[in-house]
Amino acid sequence: MPSGAQVSPVETQPLIAVRDVRASSRWYAELLGVSGAPEHPHRDFYDRLSVSGRVVLQLHAWDEENHPNLVNRAAAPPGHGVLLWFMVADFDAAVARARRLGAEVIEDAHINRAPGQWEIWLRDPDGYVVVIAGPAGGAAEG
Repeated sequence: MPSGAQVSPVETQPLIAVRDVRASSRWYAELLGVSGAPEHPHRDFYDRLSVSGRVVLQLHAWDEENHPNLVNRAAAPPGHGVLLWFMVADFDAAVARARRLGAEVIEDAHINRAPGQWEIWLRDPDGYVVVIAGPAGGAAEG
């Protein structure tokens, strides 16, 4: 097993295939309120967003490098059955950023009673469903 940086026993690092890696990277960085990745030579077909040194999302161009399941974007709807779910500490600010981006809103900001958190459901520029949620248990009924 290769040596390297310490990782938690389990970490998620979702990867989605997109039409324009640079544009998607900018969109997600703005939505999540994080800095984009520094410039690198593979930026046109691969990028990743990190928070506090942890990768939260990887972006890969369709039909580059022949990776399984990252080819033939017309084969299926984007991410059918998969939600990209981000819990953020600054929910109200994230909602404002989503509105500035002109993100398609699927479900407007509401309280999900089960976890007791605020959520907004969006569609990204490639059609993936994105949920922005406040901390669980952080929603007070109004």
